[in-house]
Amino acid sequence: MSEERLSADGPITEPLPVIPEALPQNDRPQDALPPEATTRAPSAQAQAQAQAENPDHGQDQDSGQAPDEAPNPERDLGQASNSERGPGQTRNPQQDSERGRNTPVTDSPRGAQHAPGADAAPAEESAPELRRAVGRYLDHLVVERGLAENTLAAYRRDLARYQHHLTTRAPEIRVPRDITTDHVRAFLRVLREGEDGHPPLSARSSARVLAAVRGAHAFWATESTVDTDVASRVSPPVPGRRLPKAIGITEVENLLAAPDPETPTGLRARAFLELLYATGARISEAVDLDVDDLAGLRDEELALIRVHGKGDKQRLVPVGSFAVAALERYLVRARPELARNGKGSPAVFLNARGSRISRQTAWNMVKDAARTIHREEVITPHTLRHSFATHLLEGGADLRVVQELLGHASLATTQIYTRVSVESLREVYATSHPRAR
Repeated sequence: MSEERLSADGPITEPLPVIPEALPQNDRPQDALPPEATTRAPSAQAQAQAQAENPDHGQDQDSGQAPDEAPNPERDLGQASNSERGPGQTRNPQQDSERGRNTPVTDSPRGAQHAPGADAAPAEESAPELRRAVGRYLDHLVVERGLAENTLAAYRRDLARYQHHLTTRAPEIRVPRDITTDHVRAFLRVLREGEDGHPPLSARSSARVLAAVRGAHAFWATESTVDTDVASRVSPPVPGRRLPKAIGITEVENLLAAPDPETPTGLRARAFLELLYATGARISEAVDLDVDDLAGLRDEELALIRVHGKGDKQRLVPVGSFAVAALERYLVRARPELARNGKGSPAVFLNARGSRISRQTAWNMVKDAARTIHREEVITPHTLRHSFATHLLEGGADLRVVQELLGHASLATTQIYTRVSVESLREVYATSHPRAR
């Protein structure tokens, strides 16, 4: 790395060390799971089945169906990536433990750990076989499909509510074989209308819960627990489509310049924001980055980082010179200071205790920057992802290239941004052309 690449934001007088290599094995965090608690990597066939069975859980929010909101430690369904590595690239379980991948799921506010199939639902002693069947399905999600921790937490909560609904409203149900299509439809109706302690859910949220229910019934049919998949006959509600929100280039530049460059946390925030906009990474993908994922920044021709996305997929994403400079300054000036109180975390972005930052901390960095520039409308990490895609398309980028950069499994998800660009063109035309009215 040369000082010339840093000239965009002022020279650095001290010599720049090479970006650290991956931390040695014995420097990994020591609070990892024992080997027997880790799960094997899902096969390609299992991943394909996961996508086919359930397109909603863990679905990318880029479609703009649901607004961004701050993570909640007690109900963060989030978009955390579940990034196992490809052949020859398997991380050790200690590193995955810190990232929150393939570890026992917690939905306790105190972070208590649970085994995959344990506590899958309230202990409905009137239907122990049903409870055990739900537990088997959750075990299947961990072992065969390798879902992310937050996704598993969502499945657990959704299926717990489903089981509670069945055992309280239809006490004649003792085993999965007793459930009918009418029971599933009644549950969906309760989701949409609400009940005591549960407000009505939107079409998208209801579809997500139903996806968990349908996945369980499909699994029971596969293992011959039931003769017929009764849930397959219940169609999910169709959510309305909303365009993702993006901000203009000038606003992005103001946002990126907001953090204080004289403090470790300010340098961290600047690097994080630059990275989000330069790569279009999801918040969880940026939080999950390790130092060895930045090895490609040494390439003078085209700096790259390795991003670990959804569905256990890796992708290489180019990084612009401004983001490279911000990352270099953070790695040289701030990260060593933050790491001083830690135990050798491999994470790129560290908190004051020297461990990986949380999604809440990442979200707050964006919110604080937006407050600094007196931005009235809400800006979230996903706003920068939306802006990344929108600005690329407005600049003439090919749709399939943008799909690859965003890590979308389906081109249809990326196509929503073409609508954003068309709307932008219409607005410019309507306000600028003398004969537009």
